[in-house]
Amino acid sequence: MKLHQSAVLSPHLAQELVHLGHLLARLRQARKVKQADAALRAGLSRNTAYRLEKGDPGLAVGQVLRYLDAIAPGATLADLLRQADPALTALQARESTKRVRDLSAAELDDLNF
Repeated sequence: MKLHQSAVLSPHLAQELVHLGHLLARLRQARKVKQADAALRAGLSRNTAYRLEKGDPGLAVGQVLRYLDAIAPGATLADLLRQADPALTALQARESTKRVRDLSAAELDDLNF
């Protein structure tokens, strides 16, 4: 990540950009859109899409919004930050692990034959 001396970001702002990039990548994955396809739809190079998802501070906000619209047409930046897309909810459900609970004494007795 190259920055001009005058454009150095605070660690907090740099982390915000990384978070934004992560959210874009998660939404793209949740909607099962390939990075190259999203870049093409947004009129961006694949390298720019990669940089967006990594939180590169050297990119314009217009590129972020075009990329978001290519992934989820009609979605707003506020929607992305709220993680309001149903595809994200479905992705989280698929990724969450289900804990196996211990059987009760009665359930163990039922299995003992």
